[in-house]
Amino acid sequence: MVVSGMPEGHFPVRQVGGLPVITLPAEIDIANAGELRAALLAAAKRGDASVVVDMSGTAFCDSTGLNVLVRAHKWALVEGGALRVVVAEPTLIRIFTVIGADQMIPVFASLDEAVSAPPGTLVGQGVSGPSA
Repeated sequence: MVVSGMPEGHFPVRQVGGLPVITLPAEIDIANAGELRAALLAAAKRGDASVVVDMSGTAFCDSTGLNVLVRAHKWALVEGGALRVVVAEPTLIRIFTVIGADQMIPVFASLDEAVSAPPGTLVGQGVSGPSA
């Protein structure tokens, strides 16, 4: 289902189901949050208001990385899109829940769910919403 692969630093960006998907490494912290920001900006420059951030292989994300994600989601909403995040690691799901990011950003258990969710999927319909 991959249409194209466009490497963006250490954060590969590819098209899946018509949406740009940015795949994150095992750890996101102050050392590489700028690269994440750059990958998100690159997707925006291509005119993509909705972006999927695939954190299915990510085990750690500090406050710097979370800040980048929250800011990207706010920008996407202003542009008429949304940030969709795939999170598999239970510790990260808990962090999203504790800080309330799961109430702002749709979080999904798999890339397939994130890509196939209809536009405008509400928070809480992903993996870490109120029903999970």
